[in-house]
Amino acid sequence: MNNETNPREKLAQAPAEILKRLSAMGRVMLSTRSGGATHERMGVVEAVTITGNEVRLSGAFHDSRIDLATVVRIVADRTSKMRERVLPRLECQDASGETLFSLIGLDGLEPFDKALEPFGAGEMLEPIQREAPGSGGSADVPEDDLGARSFAAILASGEPIAIDIERAGLFQHWQGALPEPKPAMGFVNIMQGDFHLHLKAGAVSSWEWTESAGTVVLEARDSEGKGFGLVLRGPAAAFAEVPDVDVISG
Repeated sequence: MNNETNPREKLAQAPAEILKRLSAMGRVMLSTRSGGATHERMGVVEAVTITGNEVRLSGAFHDSRIDLATVVRIVADRTSKMRERVLPRLECQDASGETLFSLIGLDGLEPFDKALEPFGAGEMLEPIQREAPGSGGSADVPEDDLGARSFAAILASGEPIAIDIERAGLFQHWQGALPEPKPAMGFVNIMQGDFHLHLKAGAVSSWEWTESAGTVVLEARDSEGKGFGLVLRGPAAAFAEVPDVDVISG
């Protein structure tokens, strides 16, 4: 394969077969955007396990489940650049052609292309225009932004939490001590080496609180009261000072 002659192609192989090659690509970032949340895990995929229609990506840097009943095709794209460096990606798409999430090769073209080499060339596709990262956000995060206030309260509690994203075709998990949130460019940014959450200012209008077996689950709600896939989990003490929480009994 050659990024100059085949920069964007639909791979003919089944997604399960393609995803098995992730461990050979070096550092990979699984990035998905749902509502106003962008959830990213990054590092080497140490294991790919397939059980029925579920693909599990695991290791020190990844913990995700991919639903093969939803993800039905994969496009290999080599057109994205950062500072003149190509960052190739596998776009995981549903039956309508919507990209649900991407697996981005952080170590560049060489390991990406070598991992895919056994599959040969796919169907050539036209390049697409990409939205600039972080676009759509205001210059500042308001002081009363619920997302910013919530993560500040969690940081102050000192309790570790899980930050998950649940959307069509994908569940992705991160857990640990919360890094200090950094508001910038219209987003609340939570970042460490293997995990980024970029939460758009105003995306969270309220939280829905449920509790089971000592674990509290906070589900983010948008301005229409709908969930958009961002879910926090942890002990009640982590969320005791989080504002605008609706407690759901039962």
